[in-house]
Amino acid sequence: MNWITNYVRPKISSLLAPREVPENLWIKCPETGEMVFHKDLEANQWVIPSSGFHMRIRAKDRLASFFDDGAYDLIDLPKAPVDPLKFRDSKRYTDRLKEYRAKAEMDDAVMAAKGSIAGLPIVATVQDFAFMGGSLGMAAGEAIVRSFEVAIAEKRPMVLFAASGGARMQEGILSLMQLPRTTVAVEMLKEAGLPYIVVLTNPTAGGVSASYAMLGDVHIAEPGAVIGFAGARVIEQTIREKLPEGFQRAEYLMAHGMVDMVVHRHELKAKIATLLSLLTRTPLATDAGRLRQAAEGADAASHAEPVA
Repeated sequence: MNWITNYVRPKISSLLAPREVPENLWIKCPETGEMVFHKDLEANQWVIPSSGFHMRIRAKDRLASFFDDGAYDLIDLPKAPVDPLKFRDSKRYTDRLKEYRAKAEMDDAVMAAKGSIAGLPIVATVQDFAFMGGSLGMAAGEAIVRSFEVAIAEKRPMVLFAASGGARMQEGILSLMQLPRTTVAVEMLKEAGLPYIVVLTNPTAGGVSASYAMLGDVHIAEPGAVIGFAGARVIEQTIREKLPEGFQRAEYLMAHGMVDMVVHRHELKAKIATLLSLLTRTPLATDAGRLRQAAEGADAASHAEPVA
């Protein structure tokens, strides 16, 4: 046995070999180019600490940060037909679905759950842009309609986080049919007298912005979110005019009355809880309220007569 060949040389080679670094270990801020450590960004709800740029956030991370103590119950969603049109472009639609399901770890672009914020029971529905651009197909439409049905049955307010490029072209007219279906679901919720709050995230476009995403009682947008029906480039080419600076951004839309408020992601939960408390006339179970109730209970106990 040659110890130089079998031991020394492999040891030197391992020291000199380039180390493999995960591709997502550092993430670049799209605005400033600053490199941010992945774990720091995740802990900050995917908001760049220095610039305040709001990165896209996965549906499961959104739900975990939104509900009290990160606790929620997923709603069982109905199954939808897969590839009813037998669609194929450069590859089969079924193959695309398999890829996205494996990569995004979701069955489709929508997650729906029920839980509470500040003690108020609600239903929250989140579109995940990581699954085919959050596109609205039959499965996503069924999920949204189902979440409205649960909210109505259990008399819970509805909060929807929209993030989508529009209808899913691989499902053709069947995808477009989800627009009136979800619109009817919104009307059913309003007839039941339940609040509906929409949070518009980056981006919210296409048929989604022409249906349930713009039918809320209150519309909140995250900072810098692109919101609109057609893309800015398409509009410029159509009207042959230069669009204003920041056109279709959340701040521009709020200034022109299309959005009620622009709220930082860190403040969304508190703002939505306050709005729901006002709309439902229900007091919030805040930490101060719980401490006050505990103090009142202790005071009552101290003045209670001892039981013989």
